[in-house]
Amino acid sequence: MGYIENLRKVIGKQPLILVGSVVAVIDDEGRILLQKKTNGIWNIPGGLLELEESTEEAARREVFEETGIKIGELKLVNVFSGKQFFNKLANGDEFYPVTIAYLSRDIKGGALKADGIETLEAKYFNMNDLPNEVSPLVNKLVRYYNEMVS
Repeated sequence: MGYIENLRKVIGKQPLILVGSVVAVIDDEGRILLQKKTNGIWNIPGGLLELEESTEEAARREVFEETGIKIGELKLVNVFSGKQFFNKLANGDEFYPVTIAYLSRDIKGGALKADGIETLEAKYFNMNDLPNEVSPLVNKLVRYYNEMVS
């Protein structure tokens, strides 16, 4: 059982502040890796930190677990937080995420595949041709990326 599950045993469904990492993985063709989550929304691979884990370690772990891709170098893009990112899960758990967003063009290996648990599908998209059901965070990261490369 993970850190957050143990914490929930103590405090129940009360709102928490949780720290997570996401990664905009960009391939050699300039496409962005997205994952279709179980809620049908396409998003950036990522997740919450476990105890003793750095944000970079969590970012690499989550990308690999959810998409099968191994990444190396990470570039910090931005930190997203605030009430607009509030989440209430189907089970009633509430949290305010502090999300550290990275960019990686350093694909080290692995085979692209959805984990079948959190990710129903994983594939690369042209940044000008994203799916309709995309997370607002994806749009923000694409804007930041375009500003960084222009």
